[in-house]
Amino acid sequence: MTWTDRRRFLIGGASLALAPRALAQGQPEEELQVRVENNSTPELCAEKDNIELDFYSSRLRRMQVQAVHPSYINMIDRDRYAPDWSSCDFSHDYSGVVEHTRRHTFWETPEFWLVGYTFPPNAFWRAPTVPVRVGDRVERGFHMVQVWMSYRQRAEEILVFYPPDGYWRARPLPYEEMRWTAYGSSFLIGPVETQQRPIVDFEEVIFEPETKSFVLKFKRGGEAHIRIDKIDQERMVLDVSYSAEMPDGLPFASLRSMFTMQTMNDAARVAWRTKRGSGWQEAEVIGFPGASATEFWVGRHLPSRHNLSAPDMVFGKFQAAALASR
Repeated sequence: MTWTDRRRFLIGGASLALAPRALAQGQPEEELQVRVENNSTPELCAEKDNIELDFYSSRLRRMQVQAVHPSYINMIDRDRYAPDWSSCDFSHDYSGVVEHTRRHTFWETPEFWLVGYTFPPNAFWRAPTVPVRVGDRVERGFHMVQVWMSYRQRAEEILVFYPPDGYWRARPLPYEEMRWTAYGSSFLIGPVETQQRPIVDFEEVIFEPETKSFVLKFKRGGEAHIRIDKIDQERMVLDVSYSAEMPDGLPFASLRSMFTMQTMNDAARVAWRTKRGSGWQEAEVIGFPGASATEFWVGRHLPSRHNLSAPDMVFGKFQAAALASR
């Protein structure tokens, strides 16, 4: 990287990396403020999710989740996406490196399709018992489900989730002439509880092709809807709604990511705004003290050696029951 390129990166970082394309244009007339708690821990292994940001509100019934290309996306000449196991010990844990033994297409059109995969026995840390329903058909035994989209005469994977533990990842379409971009941070939607690690326990997952929506039925009761609202070469926007407040005061969402140092991470910074705040506040993700927020950004100002092109994540447009029903 030349000095000019480094200087451009630093200038991008100084501007908070919150480009207008990524965040809300001004504050909505009515906003709900939610609580964000940081349960992250230091970690040496670049392939372990040590970042945990939990979102709480008893009033929330609707929100928006965005995956947005990082501010430096147009400066990437050569991407980095290979895993780094150099400081990892997975001798007693799931390594995440597996090949599928079964592939099944649930639904497809010329533009979109939904595909499920089954991994070998004992390759994933939880059993694939969650049924996935599409129309009148119910399928079982899938560890991973992907949403694919046809774009520029290529197949693009835009969304993936893991029914056994409730983890999701999203990404926009590749920026300009890039042929591919990486996944990065994961998120959970629903009552987030800890069973060895944070999970959402599903009773059933339903996909509704006509609206490109997922219905998540929770074992603890209630449900959530995730609808693909928008996807382009800048961002993916997901509209999320909930049927009721979370049981037992559990988080309604959680973001999981990894951070070992500023040059090895999928998320290094957070920024948030409050209902009456005059501007954005910002902190390093590992030292973030928690805050109340009407919008919350998680991402990077500077390039990382890990999943360089992975998107920033934005949580916002939080709405209470009365507003969500309008």
